Amino acid sequence: MPPIDTCLERVKQRILTAELLYGRVPRSVQLLAVSKTRHAAEIGEALRAGQRRFGESYLQEALEKIGRLPGRDIEWHFIGRIQSNKTRAIAENFHWVHSIDKVKQARRLNDQRPGILPPLNICLQIMIDPEESKGGLSVADAEGLLGQVEDFPRLRFRGLMTLPAPSDDLASQRKPFRALRLLRDSLATPQTPLETLSMGMSGDLEAAIAEGSTLVRVGTAIFGPRQPISTQRN
Repeated sequence: MPPIDTCLERVKQRILTAELLYGRVPRSVQLLAVSKTRHAAEIGEALRAGQRRFGESYLQEALEKIGRLPGRDIEWHFIGRIQSNKTRAIAENFHWVHSIDKVKQARRLNDQRPGILPPLNICLQIMIDPEESKGGLSVADAEGLLGQVEDFPRLRFRGLMTLPAPSDDLASQRKPFRALRLLRDSLATPQTPLETLSMGMSGDLEAAIAEGSTLVRVGTAIFGPRQPISTQRN
């Protein structure tokens, strides 16, 4: 596996190439480095290479890394399943949460977000391709949940996220991303523009960018194969 700075540059070039190919504004798509299961030292390498946005799924692991990297210019994104007994720590330590699929989660994050911090940026997770192992709102339920929570004062609703089933075919990859974009277009209002589409990973970021992604979540292409998940992570 090449050094992290080399891998980061390759991913950024893939993003730029896709932006140019599909008529997107160059450098308009943000890169979220998915650092779950990776060590704080690896995040430090990515920081030195200019990466600032990092995504974590396992809260205790993430809190350890946040504690090891104090005072750094890092934007922390929580992208994993949300357990009710973990919402306070998420509200206190993260800048973004991508995986809201219940009004209870949003209410707890709103109520537990410290007043000295800016509103927590939120994406609704949408289940475009139903899979038992993945959470998310159904398309039919998305409008109702958004209507219930968009006025929470300590949250800022930024957009939608999805985790579609893997595919090696570009046309097949594009279909769920197109569906998410069309859903966003139907839900967006001047008050809640939902400008963020969090979609696309190492294997399908080109398809996501073709369909309007504004943020791709990339782990393996930056850090290498995922590390084994410890049974202690949660």
